[in-house]
Amino acid sequence: MSINLGSCLAKRAMLNPDKEAVVCEDVRLTWSEINARANRLGYAMQRLGVGRGDRVGLLALNEPEYLDMYFGLGKIGAILVPINYRLAGPEMEYILNDAGVKVFVFGPQYVEVVDSFRSNIPAEHFVAIIDDTPEWASSYRALVEKESTEEPEVVAGGDDVLTILYTSGTTGRPKGAMLTHNNYFFSATNLIATLGHLGENALLVLPLFHIGGIGNVPLAPQTGIRCIMLKSLDPKRMLELIQEEKVNVFGSVPVLLQILKMVPDFEKYDWSSVDKVFVYAAPLPVALLEEYAEAGIEVRNLYGMTESCGSGTVIDGEHSLLKAGSCGLPEFLAEVKVVDDDGNEVGPEELGEVIMRADFVMKGYWNNPEATAEAIRDGWLYTGDIAKRDEDGFFYIMDRKKDMIISGGENIYPAEIEDLLMRHPKIQDVGVIGYPHELWGEAVKAIVVIQQGETLSEDEVIEWTKDKIGKFKMPKAVVFADALPRTPTGKILKRELRDQYNK
Repeated sequence: MSINLGSCLAKRAMLNPDKEAVVCEDVRLTWSEINARANRLGYAMQRLGVGRGDRVGLLALNEPEYLDMYFGLGKIGAILVPINYRLAGPEMEYILNDAGVKVFVFGPQYVEVVDSFRSNIPAEHFVAIIDDTPEWASSYRALVEKESTEEPEVVAGGDDVLTILYTSGTTGRPKGAMLTHNNYFFSATNLIATLGHLGENALLVLPLFHIGGIGNVPLAPQTGIRCIMLKSLDPKRMLELIQEEKVNVFGSVPVLLQILKMVPDFEKYDWSSVDKVFVYAAPLPVALLEEYAEAGIEVRNLYGMTESCGSGTVIDGEHSLLKAGSCGLPEFLAEVKVVDDDGNEVGPEELGEVIMRADFVMKGYWNNPEATAEAIRDGWLYTGDIAKRDEDGFFYIMDRKKDMIISGGENIYPAEIEDLLMRHPKIQDVGVIGYPHELWGEAVKAIVVIQQGETLSEDEVIEWTKDKIGKFKMPKAVVFADALPRTPTGKILKRELRDQYNK
């Protein structure tokens, strides 16, 4: 049987039609209602000419329409392309062009930015999740409400692509990771087998354009767990939802757990229903891990990446404090190794590159066979992350792949920002590094060499990047240098920059 994620939703709707499935603000939907919405969306997209393999872009907050699109497009064999709403217009434009989207769906918050580039992308139809739509777009509600709730003919599944998630590229351009129906299904199956019962109520707070958010969506129909969706980050509302909806489990990033602790009267909110919190993207500071442990809250580090559907390794509750800083052991369906430059597995406490093999590893990068061949070799995903494994087999990530910066759970690649800054007429050379930031974990620092005879200030450089890249990628610090350290082949010595400018 070929796995189709839309069919998984239909099966859950058959088994538990009247059970509450989704809560989002004042909207409460059962499994049968969610399935009916997905079916309507599928038919509506077909009416717009979307067929098997066609790409549909989505720019929205965490809301039920995301689930309509994920499952509805899956049923008709189309591909969802989620767009990071933190990006600037030109960055969105590049992704939508690269993916070749046929239809672009967007929320009310993004009318202005979409209008700024809509004539430059291939989309034939624009659909707004708002009743008062601009003249150049159709109404989402009007489009779907007239369609049938019957099951459409399922024409895809298995190794067919379900989503293309764009990750920042080391060469300055993002790459689209193709994740299939099988990838998502086996990732969810893997987590269920590894973690066991996850409870009755899950809080979905990480953005759905991120693998840490959308990677958890298949868990809902496969387990029947109720999904409480937080549209966008509101720490106080998040704490209220944990208490009101008796949340058992949720995924987070380290900075979010730090922000929650800053909410007034944090200790007064009832967390007694929470059994597990999983942290993605970066190791949790030991002090924060201990603070949550003292409050009786089990926080566990996961290691994964977009290219592995977010899965890889996870630490168990017993060892989360004993081996603080570790991302744990390989998950149930994952093979994980640390290897040297020749691909040979290294011994305990030796550093090497993390490689991974599993049914949830991506199909490849969209329209980028060279990058695919570099990342996937002999069936193994080469992550580029440097790690070690201790005597007990627990993994520790020691360095970031290719100098990547992780700020607030978002991956930032210096090459992308360097490429932008080199377009400034007064900048001769630039190197970008991360530096420790109390709130975000890391932030962007640019080391700039000014053109001879020109002058520039820190504020001028930062202001120049505004609206050209996402705010989270903008430099928060700029320092000036006479020259940058480089190898004989011209590569910037990032380690020397970090040593010199992060003292």
